[in-house]
Amino acid sequence: MVYYLKNSHFLGLLVLLVFWSCKSDKKEDQSSSEKEYVMYQPSEMAVLMQEFYDYNEQLKKEITSGNELTHMPETFKAIQTAEMTDSADPSKIFKAYAPVYLQTQLRVTDSLNTEDLKTRFNDNINICLSCHKTECVGPIPRIKKLLIQ
Repeated sequence: MVYYLKNSHFLGLLVLLVFWSCKSDKKEDQSSSEKEYVMYQPSEMAVLMQEFYDYNEQLKKEITSGNELTHMPETFKAIQTAEMTDSADPSKIFKAYAPVYLQTQLRVTDSLNTEDLKTRFNDNINICLSCHKTECVGPIPRIKKLLIQ
C-alpha cells in the first residue's frame, strides 16, 4: 500500500508537470504570435541619397558612352532640408558639404565649362566620398564604383 501511494504521488506530480509545461508553452506561443512587425520606411534623406546614386550612375554611363548628359533634377536641392534617418539633425559637416555637393553636381552638366568632363564627374563623386567618410560610412564601397577610371 505504501508503495502504491508513493507511485501515485509520483504519477500525480508527473501529470502536473506535463500540464504545467504545456500551459507555459501556450503562453509563449501567444506572445510570439502577438508580435507586431514594422515595415522599414526610409527617411527622406535615404531616398534622396538613392536618387543621387541612380542619377550619377546614369551620368557615368552617358559620359563613358559620349551621350548627351541629363541635367540634375531640381529635387536634389532638398539635400539641405530633407529629414535625416532617425530624425537626427544634420551635423555641421553635413551642412558644409551639402551646398558643395550641389555645386559640383551642377558643374558636371555645365556645357560651358571647359574642364575635362571625367574630372568634373570624379570631383563630384569625391565630394560624396569625403562627406561619407565623416557622416555615414556604409555606402562608401558602392560610391567608389561610380568613379570613372
